[in-house]
Amino acid sequence: MNFTENAWRIFNQSIEHYHKLDRVDQEIKNPYPNHSIEHLLYLKNWIDTVQWHLEDLIRDPKIDPIEALELKRKIDASNQERTDRVENLDGWFLEKFKDVNILSEAKINTESPAWALDRFSILALKIYHMNMEVNREDASTTHIQNCKEKLSILKEQHKDLSIAIEELLEDYKHGRKYMKVYKQMKMYNDEDLNPILYNKK
Repeated sequence: MNFTENAWRIFNQSIEHYHKLDRVDQEIKNPYPNHSIEHLLYLKNWIDTVQWHLEDLIRDPKIDPIEALELKRKIDASNQERTDRVENLDGWFLEKFKDVNILSEAKINTESPAWALDRFSILALKIYHMNMEVNREDASTTHIQNCKEKLSILKEQHKDLSIAIEELLEDYKHGRKYMKVYKQMKMYNDEDLNPILYNKK
């Protein structure tokens, strides 16, 4: 099993575990050892899965404004956690490839491995939920057909992204590309960088 096959398996395991209760406030039960790549992948997707459902909840047109504000705060916190976990994953890859002999003609990639895996994780969620729509018994024939077409495209994206990630990891392994990771440095959560926050001090 190559890296993306294993990641896909773990992402879908996380999604299945979440949907046993289907509650955004449920406790995560990560089955993998701390600091292992499997643990990091499971945690990353769990955060994505919870946020997926928070985003659904906040779009309720009849939502209470107070509840909406609470959900918005949770989504903001989840976004920060998502970014932190991506940086943890990139740290794992930096450690993995730290001793690789970088070729003189090596190039840098437009995104890091972890940000590619971020898209991979979201793709797993899209496929899971689009498949649910395809199998809805109360949906119209037109809705189901439209969702089948979208599901087909998502599955093609899964194939293409899997190949792209594997090729990127091979390039790192053989020194054809080199990693250079930048922290996201998000400003809106920082009390020293967001003027709305530091002017309230």
